[in-house]
Amino acid sequence: MDSPATGRMRTSGTTQRAEILGSVTVPGSPEQVSGTRTFIARTLAELPGVDRDAATLLTSELVTNAILHTESGAPGGTVTVVVLEVPGGVVVEVVDDGSPGMPVVKADVYAAEGHGLFLVQQLAAQWGYLRDPAGTTVWFHLAMAEYTGDTCARPVSLGGYLAAAAAYTAASTAEQMSATSSSQVT
Repeated sequence: MDSPATGRMRTSGTTQRAEILGSVTVPGSPEQVSGTRTFIARTLAELPGVDRDAATLLTSELVTNAILHTESGAPGGTVTVVVLEVPGGVVVEVVDDGSPGMPVVKADVYAAEGHGLFLVQQLAAQWGYLRDPAGTTVWFHLAMAEYTGDTCARPVSLGGYLAAAAAYTAASTAEQMSATSSSQVT
């Protein structure tokens, strides 16, 4: 079930790399969404500068989408959530069992439903997805805020570290990374 990682950020010389903080695989049923929210809150509890509420909300939306719109919601389906610490923030990945369609942000803000990816697009520094025959990984990056004394400055820029984080995930390959669709929120 849960697989928390041990240790902190690994370094190689002066280069910091991504570290898996934890992962969980749950059955693809709606009852499991609250457990993934608890997992995110617990995993990020001691990581300063990360908006845990945003991480929890966005993960909940992506897990719900996986259950409703992919094979993860079929009998025996699963959803896996992976949390990575990267220099300047965190990356959360939600891995489903695949579907014929691709993740789509709905443009109708007045619709009664379908705002999950819209929220991800608006709140995350970056997001995207990777598809392969085994399923789809939808990921988002939340930048860590810089703290100076009692004030919080702008989020730290991610720079080129997102690609490094994706390279450390089990589902990522060079071919999949070239197929990534991402959106930079400005």
